[in-house]
Amino acid sequence: MKIIKKDSDKLNSIISISLEQNDFADKVLKILKDYQKKANIPGFRKGHVPMGLVKKQYENAVTADEVNKLLQEKLSSYIKDEKIEILGNPLPKLKKELDWKSPEITFEFEIGLAPNFDLNLKSKKKVTYYKIEADPKMITNQVEYLQKQYGKLIPKTDIKNNEQITIEFDIKENQINKSATIELKEIKSTKIIKLLKSSKVSDKIQIPFKGLFKSENDYSRLIGKPYEEIKDLIINTTIKEINYLEPAKLDQNLFDKAYKNEKIKSLKELKSKIKIDSEKQFENQSDQKLLNDVNEFLISINNFDLPKKFLVKWIQTSGDKPLDKKEANEEFLKSEKGIRYQLIEAKIIKLNNLEIKFEELKSFAKEMIKNQMAQYGQTNPEEKELDKIAARIFTNKEETKRLSDQLMSKNLLEFYKKNISFKNKKLSYDSFIKEVYGSKQ
Repeated sequence: MKIIKKDSDKLNSIISISLEQNDFADKVLKILKDYQKKANIPGFRKGHVPMGLVKKQYENAVTADEVNKLLQEKLSSYIKDEKIEILGNPLPKLKKELDWKSPEITFEFEIGLAPNFDLNLKSKKKVTYYKIEADPKMITNQVEYLQKQYGKLIPKTDIKNNEQITIEFDIKENQINKSATIELKEIKSTKIIKLLKSSKVSDKIQIPFKGLFKSENDYSRLIGKPYEEIKDLIINTTIKEINYLEPAKLDQNLFDKAYKNEKIKSLKELKSKIKIDSEKQFENQSDQKLLNDVNEFLISINNFDLPKKFLVKWIQTSGDKPLDKKEANEEFLKSEKGIRYQLIEAKIIKLNNLEIKFEELKSFAKEMIKNQMAQYGQTNPEEKELDKIAARIFTNKEETKRLSDQLMSKNLLEFYKKNISFKNKKLSYDSFIKEVYGSKQ
Protein backbone atom coordinates (compact mmCIF):
# COMPACT_ATOMS: atom_id res chain seq x y z
CA MET A 1 0.00 0.00 0.00
CA LYS A 2 1.24 3.47 -0.91
CA ILE A 3 -0.22 6.80 0.22
CA ILE A 4 0.90 10.01 -1.52
CA LYS A 5 -0.31 13.59 -0.97
CA LYS A 6 0.10 16.01 -3.84
CA ASP A 7 -0.74 19.70 -3.38
CA SER A 8 -2.75 21.29 -6.18
CA ASP A 9 -2.31 24.69 -4.52
CA LYS A 10 -2.16 26.10 -0.96
CA LEU A 11 -5.74 25.12 -0.22
CA ASN A 12 -6.32 21.95 -2.25
CA SER A 13 -4.61 18.58 -2.32
CA ILE A 14 -5.07 15.10 -3.77
CA ILE A 15 -4.37 12.06 -1.62
CA SER A 16 -3.66 8.91 -3.65
CA ILE A 17 -3.94 5.49 -2.05
CA SER A 18 -2.63 2.55 -4.07
CA LEU A 19 -3.71 -0.91 -2.90
CA GLU A 20 -2.26 -4.23 -3.90
CA GLN A 21 -4.24 -7.46 -3.94
CA ASN A 22 -2.59 -8.73 -0.77
CA ASP A 23 -3.92 -5.66 1.13
CA PHE A 24 -7.48 -6.99 0.97
CA ALA A 25 -7.59 -10.38 -0.78
CA ASP A 26 -7.36 -12.49 2.41
CA LYS A 27 -10.29 -10.65 4.04
CA VAL A 28 -12.38 -11.00 0.90
CA LEU A 29 -11.67 -14.74 0.66
CA LYS A 30 -12.53 -15.26 4.35
CA ILE A 31 -15.92 -13.57 3.86
CA LEU A 32 -16.61 -15.54 0.69
CA LYS A 33 -15.84 -18.81 2.50
CA ASP A 34 -18.32 -17.79 5.20
CA TYR A 35 -20.89 -17.08 2.47
CA GLN A 36 -20.16 -20.51 0.98
CA LYS A 37 -21.03 -22.19 4.29
CA LYS A 38 -24.29 -20.28 4.73
CA ALA A 39 -25.51 -19.76 1.14
CA ASN A 40 -28.88 -21.22 0.13
CA ILE A 41 -28.73 -21.62 -3.64
CA PRO A 42 -31.23 -23.87 -5.44
CA GLY A 43 -29.64 -27.11 -6.64
CA PHE A 44 -26.95 -27.20 -3.97
CA ARG A 45 -26.90 -28.45 -0.42
CA LYS A 46 -26.13 -25.85 2.23
CA GLY A 47 -22.37 -25.61 2.66
CA HIS A 48 -21.67 -27.34 -0.67
CA VAL A 49 -22.05 -24.42 -3.09
CA PRO A 50 -19.01 -24.26 -5.43
CA MET A 51 -16.64 -21.38 -4.61
CA GLY A 52 -16.68 -20.38 -8.28
CA LEU A 53 -20.41 -19.74 -8.11
CA VAL A 54 -20.06 -17.82 -4.82
CA LYS A 55 -17.32 -15.66 -6.34
CA LYS A 56 -19.38 -15.02 -9.45
CA GLN A 57 -22.29 -13.74 -7.38
CA TYR A 58 -20.59 -11.96 -4.49
CA GLU A 59 -16.87 -11.33 -5.08
CA ASN A 60 -17.08 -7.87 -6.65
CA ALA A 61 -19.56 -6.56 -4.05
CA VAL A 62 -17.55 -7.98 -1.13
CA THR A 63 -14.30 -6.64 -2.58
CA ALA A 64 -15.81 -3.17 -3.04
CA ASP A 65 -17.10 -3.19 0.55
CA GLU A 66 -13.80 -4.35 2.08
CA VAL A 67 -11.73 -1.97 -0.03
CA ASN A 68 -13.99 0.93 0.97
CA LYS A 69 -13.55 0.08 4.70
CA LEU A 70 -9.78 -0.16 4.24
CA LEU A 71 -9.61 3.14 2.35
CA GLN A 72 -11.62 5.02 4.98
CA GLU A 73 -9.47 3.61 7.78
CA LYS A 74 -6.14 4.39 6.08
CA LEU A 75 -7.24 7.80 4.82
CA SER A 76 -8.44 8.87 8.28
CA SER A 77 -5.24 7.59 9.92
CA TYR A 78 -3.03 9.33 7.35
CA ILE A 79 -4.74 12.70 7.80
CA LYS A 80 -4.49 12.35 11.60
CA ASP A 81 -0.88 11.12 11.64
CA GLU A 82 0.30 13.80 9.21
CA LYS A 83 -1.63 16.48 11.15
CA ILE A 84 -3.36 17.70 7.99
CA GLU A 85 -6.04 20.26 8.85
CA ILE A 86 -8.94 19.86 6.43
CA LEU A 87 -12.30 21.51 5.82
CA GLY A 88 -15.27 19.29 5.10
CA ASN A 89 -14.54 15.65 4.30
CA PRO A 90 -12.39 14.04 1.59
CA LEU A 91 -14.20 13.59 -1.74
CA PRO A 92 -13.40 10.51 -3.82
CA LYS A 93 -12.52 11.12 -7.45
CA LEU A 94 -14.78 8.59 -9.15
CA LYS A 95 -13.57 6.35 -11.94
CA LYS A 96 -15.86 4.95 -14.61
CA GLU A 97 -14.65 1.39 -14.16
CA LEU A 98 -12.50 -0.49 -11.68
CA ASP A 99 -10.64 -3.70 -12.37
CA TRP A 100 -10.79 -5.50 -9.03
CA LYS A 101 -8.34 -8.13 -10.36
CA SER A 102 -5.63 -5.59 -11.19
CA PRO A 103 -2.36 -6.13 -9.20
CA GLU A 104 -2.57 -2.50 -8.03
CA ILE A 105 -5.61 -0.26 -7.78
CA THR A 106 -5.22 3.49 -7.15
CA PHE A 107 -7.88 5.66 -5.54
CA GLU A 108 -7.75 9.45 -5.35
CA PHE A 109 -9.40 11.79 -2.84
CA GLU A 110 -9.75 15.57 -3.05
CA ILE A 111 -9.27 17.46 0.21
CA GLY A 112 -9.79 21.11 1.08
CA LEU A 113 -7.10 22.47 3.38
CA ALA A 114 -7.66 24.83 6.29
CA PRO A 115 -5.83 28.08 5.47
CA ASN A 116 -2.70 29.07 7.37
CA PHE A 117 -2.98 32.67 8.60
CA ASP A 118 -1.52 34.96 11.26
CA LEU A 119 -4.07 35.69 13.97
CA ASN A 120 -4.88 39.38 14.39
CA LEU A 121 -6.71 40.73 17.46
CA LYS A 122 -6.00 44.43 17.04
CA SER A 123 -7.62 47.14 14.95
CA LYS A 124 -8.15 50.90 15.04
CA LYS A 125 -11.86 50.18 15.04
CA LYS A 126 -12.94 49.17 18.54
CA VAL A 127 -15.77 46.90 19.61
CA THR A 128 -18.46 48.51 21.78
CA TYR A 129 -18.92 46.92 25.19
CA TYR A 130 -22.33 47.88 26.55
CA LYS A 131 -22.81 48.47 30.25
CA ILE A 132 -26.57 48.31 30.81
CA GLU A 133 -27.77 50.35 33.75
CA ALA A 134 -31.04 50.17 35.64
CA ASP A 135 -32.48 53.67 35.32
CA PRO A 136 -34.74 55.31 37.96
CA LYS A 137 -37.88 54.54 35.94
CA MET A 138 -37.08 50.82 35.83
CA ILE A 139 -36.27 50.74 39.55
CA THR A 140 -39.53 52.54 40.38
CA ASN A 141 -41.48 50.08 38.20
CA GLN A 142 -39.85 47.16 40.03
CA VAL A 143 -40.73 48.69 43.42
CA GLU A 144 -44.35 49.02 42.27
CA TYR A 145 -44.28 45.41 41.03
CA LEU A 146 -43.13 44.22 44.47
CA GLN A 147 -45.88 46.25 46.12
CA LYS A 148 -48.43 44.53 43.87
CA GLN A 149 -46.86 41.10 44.32
CA TYR A 150 -47.18 41.34 48.10
CA GLY A 151 -50.32 43.46 48.05
CA LYS A 152 -53.83 42.52 49.25
CA LEU A 153 -56.89 41.78 47.11
CA ILE A 154 -60.00 43.61 48.31
CA PRO A 155 -63.32 42.41 46.81
CA LYS A 156 -65.44 45.11 45.15
CA THR A 157 -68.97 45.15 43.77
CA ASP A 158 -68.44 47.66 40.98
CA ILE A 159 -65.70 48.85 38.60
CA LYS A 160 -64.12 52.30 38.77
CA ASN A 161 -60.56 52.50 37.42
CA ASN A 162 -57.84 50.25 38.85
CA GLU A 163 -59.72 47.07 39.71
CA GLN A 164 -58.88 43.58 38.48
CA ILE A 165 -61.89 42.15 36.63
CA THR A 166 -62.28 38.39 36.23
CA ILE A 167 -64.48 37.69 33.21
CA GLU A 168 -65.71 34.28 32.05
CA PHE A 169 -65.88 33.83 28.27
CA ASP A 170 -68.09 31.02 26.99
CA ILE A 171 -68.43 30.17 23.29
CA LYS A 172 -68.68 26.40 22.81
CA GLU A 173 -68.53 26.39 19.01
CA ASN A 174 -65.16 28.16 19.15
CA GLN A 175 -63.89 26.05 22.06
CA ILE A 176 -63.54 29.11 24.27
CA ASN A 177 -64.50 28.40 27.84
CA LYS A 178 -62.17 30.08 30.26
CA SER A 179 -61.74 32.95 32.65
CA ALA A 180 -59.35 35.85 32.24
CA THR A 181 -58.40 38.57 34.71
CA ILE A 182 -57.96 41.96 33.07
CA GLU A 183 -57.65 45.63 33.99
CA LEU A 184 -59.27 48.61 32.31
CA LYS A 185 -55.87 49.93 31.19
CA GLU A 186 -55.48 46.85 28.93
CA ILE A 187 -58.69 47.62 27.03
CA LYS A 188 -58.65 49.62 23.82
CA SER A 189 -62.31 50.52 23.24
CA THR A 190 -63.74 53.38 25.33
CA LYS A 191 -67.19 51.91 24.62
CA ILE A 192 -66.24 48.60 26.29
CA ILE A 193 -64.63 50.47 29.21
CA LYS A 194 -67.88 52.39 29.72
CA LEU A 195 -69.87 49.14 29.55
CA LEU A 196 -67.66 47.47 32.17
CA LYS A 197 -67.82 50.48 34.50
CA SER A 198 -71.61 50.15 34.55
CA SER A 199 -71.41 46.41 35.39
CA LYS A 200 -71.35 44.52 38.69
CA VAL A 201 -70.38 41.01 39.86
CA SER A 202 -72.57 38.29 38.23
CA ASP A 203 -73.72 40.63 35.44
CA LYS A 204 -73.89 39.04 31.99
CA ILE A 205 -72.79 41.32 29.16
CA GLN A 206 -71.99 41.06 25.46
CA ILE A 207 -68.47 42.07 24.43
CA PRO A 208 -67.09 42.26 20.88
CA PHE A 209 -63.57 40.87 20.64
CA LYS A 210 -62.67 43.48 18.04
CA GLY A 211 -61.14 46.41 19.88
CA LEU A 212 -61.14 44.63 23.22
CA PHE A 213 -57.37 44.71 23.89
CA LYS A 214 -54.70 47.26 23.04
CA SER A 215 -52.24 44.53 22.10
CA GLU A 216 -53.09 41.64 19.76
CA ASN A 217 -50.78 39.43 21.83
CA ASP A 218 -53.24 39.72 24.72
CA TYR A 219 -55.81 37.64 22.82
CA SER A 220 -53.55 34.60 22.83
CA ARG A 221 -52.31 35.29 26.37
CA LEU A 222 -55.70 35.84 27.99
CA ILE A 223 -58.24 34.13 25.70
CA GLY A 224 -56.06 31.35 24.34
CA LYS A 225 -56.87 32.13 20.69
CA PRO A 226 -55.08 34.30 18.09
CA TYR A 227 -56.66 37.65 17.25
CA GLU A 228 -57.33 36.80 13.59
CA GLU A 229 -59.34 33.74 14.58
CA ILE A 230 -61.75 35.48 16.97
CA LYS A 231 -61.69 39.19 16.03
CA ASP A 232 -65.21 39.17 14.49
CA LEU A 233 -66.95 37.42 17.41
CA ILE A 234 -69.37 39.11 19.80
CA ILE A 235 -69.54 37.00 22.94
CA ASN A 236 -71.59 36.54 26.06
CA THR A 237 -69.50 37.03 29.20
CA THR A 238 -70.08 36.92 32.92
CA ILE A 239 -68.40 39.21 35.46
CA LYS A 240 -67.16 36.67 38.01
CA GLU A 241 -65.06 38.85 40.33
CA ILE A 242 -64.04 42.45 40.87
CA ASN A 243 -61.02 43.00 43.09
CA TYR A 244 -58.93 45.99 43.99
CA LEU A 245 -55.28 45.17 44.53
CA GLU A 246 -54.13 47.29 47.42
CA PRO A 247 -50.33 47.73 47.07
CA ALA A 248 -48.24 46.64 50.03
CA LYS A 249 -46.83 49.45 52.15
CA LEU A 250 -43.16 50.26 51.73
CA ASP A 251 -42.24 49.09 55.19
CA GLN A 252 -40.04 46.49 56.91
CA ASN A 253 -42.65 43.79 56.33
CA LEU A 254 -42.37 44.23 52.54
CA PHE A 255 -38.56 44.43 52.61
CA ASP A 256 -38.38 41.14 54.55
CA LYS A 257 -40.81 39.35 52.24
CA ALA A 258 -39.14 40.56 49.03
CA TYR A 259 -35.58 39.79 50.18
CA LYS A 260 -35.64 37.22 52.97
CA ASN A 261 -31.89 36.87 53.32
CA GLU A 262 -31.00 40.55 52.96
CA LYS A 263 -30.99 43.11 55.77
CA ILE A 264 -32.83 45.89 53.94
CA LYS A 265 -34.00 48.66 56.25
CA SER A 266 -35.16 51.45 53.94
CA LEU A 267 -36.59 52.29 50.52
CA LYS A 268 -33.16 53.59 49.51
CA GLU A 269 -31.57 50.23 50.34
CA LEU A 270 -34.38 48.41 48.50
CA LYS A 271 -33.79 50.47 45.35
CA SER A 272 -30.05 49.88 45.63
CA LYS A 273 -30.62 46.11 45.82
CA ILE A 274 -32.97 46.20 42.83
CA LYS A 275 -30.40 48.18 40.84
CA ILE A 276 -27.60 45.70 41.65
CA ASP A 277 -29.72 42.62 40.86
CA SER A 278 -31.12 44.08 37.63
CA GLU A 279 -27.70 45.08 36.32
CA LYS A 280 -26.32 41.65 37.15
CA GLN A 281 -29.08 40.09 35.05
CA PHE A 282 -28.30 42.50 32.22
CA GLU A 283 -24.69 41.29 32.15
CA ASN A 284 -25.76 38.13 30.27
CA GLN A 285 -27.34 40.18 27.48
CA SER A 286 -24.40 42.54 27.38
CA ASP A 287 -21.90 39.65 27.25
CA GLN A 288 -23.86 37.83 24.53
CA LYS A 289 -23.92 41.02 22.46
CA LEU A 290 -20.18 41.39 23.04
CA LEU A 291 -19.50 37.81 21.89
CA ASN A 292 -21.54 38.35 18.71
CA ASP A 293 -19.80 41.64 17.97
CA VAL A 294 -16.33 40.19 18.64
CA ASN A 295 -17.12 37.36 16.20
CA GLU A 296 -17.95 39.90 13.48
CA PHE A 297 -14.93 42.01 14.44
CA LEU A 298 -12.47 39.11 14.21
CA ILE A 299 -13.88 37.98 10.87
CA SER A 300 -13.49 41.52 9.50
CA ILE A 301 -9.82 41.93 10.52
CA ASN A 302 -8.58 38.40 9.72
CA ASN A 303 -8.51 38.00 5.96
CA PHE A 304 -7.69 34.63 4.39
CA ASP A 305 -8.81 32.53 1.45
CA LEU A 306 -10.97 29.41 1.69
CA PRO A 307 -11.05 26.43 -0.72
CA LYS A 308 -14.42 27.64 -1.98
CA LYS A 309 -14.60 25.43 -5.08
CA PHE A 310 -13.95 22.31 -3.00
CA LEU A 311 -16.38 23.33 -0.23
CA VAL A 312 -19.18 24.00 -2.73
CA LYS A 313 -18.56 20.58 -4.24
CA TRP A 314 -18.56 18.98 -0.77
CA ILE A 315 -21.80 20.77 0.21
CA GLN A 316 -23.46 19.30 -2.89
CA THR A 317 -23.14 15.76 -1.50
CA SER A 318 -22.91 16.17 2.29
CA GLY A 319 -26.55 16.87 3.14
CA ASP A 320 -29.62 14.66 3.34
CA LYS A 321 -30.31 15.26 -0.34
CA PRO A 322 -27.95 16.18 -3.21
CA LEU A 323 -27.84 19.85 -4.24
CA ASP A 324 -27.07 21.36 -7.61
CA LYS A 325 -24.14 23.73 -7.96
CA LYS A 326 -26.27 26.87 -7.58
CA GLU A 327 -27.95 25.60 -4.38
CA ALA A 328 -24.61 24.50 -2.94
CA ASN A 329 -23.06 27.91 -3.72
CA GLU A 330 -25.95 29.62 -1.89
CA GLU A 331 -25.41 27.32 1.12
CA PHE A 332 -21.70 28.14 1.11
CA LEU A 333 -22.41 31.88 1.16
CA LYS A 334 -24.77 31.36 4.14
CA SER A 335 -22.18 29.38 6.09
CA GLU A 336 -19.00 31.23 5.04
CA LYS A 337 -18.88 33.53 8.08
CA GLY A 338 -19.40 30.58 10.40
CA ILE A 339 -16.53 28.67 8.75
CA ARG A 340 -14.23 31.68 9.03
CA TYR A 341 -15.04 32.23 12.71
CA GLN A 342 -14.57 28.52 13.52
CA LEU A 343 -11.06 28.71 12.05
CA ILE A 344 -10.28 31.90 13.97
CA GLU A 345 -11.69 30.49 17.21
CA ALA A 346 -9.75 27.22 16.80
CA LYS A 347 -6.53 29.19 16.37
CA ILE A 348 -7.27 31.34 19.45
CA ILE A 349 -7.95 28.21 21.52
CA LYS A 350 -4.80 26.45 20.30
CA LEU A 351 -2.41 29.41 20.64
CA ASN A 352 -3.66 30.33 24.10
CA ASN A 353 -4.14 26.85 25.61
CA LEU A 354 -7.87 27.34 26.12
CA GLU A 355 -8.74 23.69 25.51
CA ILE A 356 -11.23 22.46 28.11
CA LYS A 357 -10.00 19.76 30.48
CA PHE A 358 -12.45 17.32 32.03
CA GLU A 359 -11.84 18.46 35.61
CA GLU A 360 -12.58 22.04 34.57
CA LEU A 361 -15.82 20.95 32.88
CA LYS A 362 -16.78 18.90 35.94
CA SER A 363 -16.27 21.90 38.26
CA PHE A 364 -18.31 24.08 35.91
CA ALA A 365 -21.14 21.52 35.85
CA LYS A 366 -21.16 21.22 39.64
CA GLU A 367 -21.32 25.00 40.05
CA MET A 368 -24.34 25.14 37.72
CA ILE A 369 -26.00 22.30 39.67
CA LYS A 370 -25.40 24.17 42.94
CA ASN A 371 -26.98 27.34 41.53
CA GLN A 372 -30.03 25.43 40.32
CA MET A 373 -30.43 23.67 43.68
CA ALA A 374 -30.14 27.01 45.50
CA GLN A 375 -33.18 28.25 43.57
CA TYR A 376 -35.19 25.48 45.25
CA GLY A 377 -33.83 26.24 48.71
CA GLN A 378 -31.05 23.61 48.78
CA THR A 379 -28.14 25.84 49.65
CA ASN A 380 -25.51 23.40 50.95
CA PRO A 381 -25.54 20.18 48.90
CA GLU A 382 -22.91 17.58 49.75
CA GLU A 383 -19.97 17.08 47.39
CA LYS A 384 -20.90 13.41 46.88
CA GLU A 385 -24.38 14.42 45.72
CA LEU A 386 -22.94 16.96 43.27
CA ASP A 387 -20.50 14.36 41.91
CA LYS A 388 -23.34 11.89 41.42
CA ILE A 389 -25.53 14.39 39.53
CA ALA A 390 -22.58 15.55 37.39
CA ALA A 391 -21.70 11.94 36.52
CA ARG A 392 -25.30 11.38 35.41
CA ILE A 393 -25.16 14.49 33.20
CA PHE A 394 -21.95 13.30 31.52
CA THR A 395 -23.66 10.11 30.34
CA ASN A 396 -25.72 12.33 28.02
CA LYS A 397 -23.58 13.38 25.03
CA GLU A 398 -25.85 16.27 24.03
CA GLU A 399 -25.94 17.68 27.56
CA THR A 400 -22.16 17.30 27.89
CA LYS A 401 -21.63 19.15 24.61
CA ARG A 402 -24.01 21.92 25.70
CA LEU A 403 -22.09 22.41 28.95
CA SER A 404 -18.77 22.27 27.10
CA ASP A 405 -19.96 24.94 24.64
CA GLN A 406 -21.14 27.16 27.51
CA LEU A 407 -17.81 26.83 29.30
CA MET A 408 -15.86 27.55 26.12
CA SER A 409 -17.97 30.68 25.50
CA LYS A 410 -17.24 31.78 29.08
CA ASN A 411 -13.49 31.19 28.64
CA LEU A 412 -13.41 32.96 25.28
CA LEU A 413 -15.33 35.91 26.70
CA GLU A 414 -12.78 36.27 29.51
CA PHE A 415 -9.97 36.03 26.96
CA TYR A 416 -11.53 38.70 24.73
CA LYS A 417 -12.06 41.08 27.64
CA LYS A 418 -8.34 40.88 28.42
CA ASN A 419 -6.95 40.93 24.88
CA ILE A 420 -9.24 43.03 22.69
CA SER A 421 -9.62 46.81 22.92
CA PHE A 422 -13.16 47.97 23.65
CA LYS A 423 -14.97 51.24 23.98
CA ASN A 424 -17.36 51.15 26.93
CA LYS A 425 -20.84 52.57 26.56
CA LYS A 426 -23.28 53.01 29.44
CA LEU A 427 -27.00 53.20 28.70
CA SER A 428 -30.40 52.18 30.04
CA TYR A 429 -32.01 48.88 29.14
CA ASP A 430 -34.59 50.55 26.84
CA SER A 431 -31.83 52.51 25.11
CA PHE A 432 -29.78 49.30 24.71
CA ILE A 433 -32.71 47.48 23.10
CA LYS A 434 -33.40 50.43 20.81
CA GLU A 435 -29.75 50.78 19.74
CA VAL A 436 -29.08 47.07 19.30
CA TYR A 437 -32.41 45.83 17.94
CA GLY A 438 -33.92 49.02 16.59
CA SER A 439 -37.04 48.96 18.78
CA LYS A 440 -38.35 48.21 22.25
CA GLN A 441 -38.89 44.54 23.06
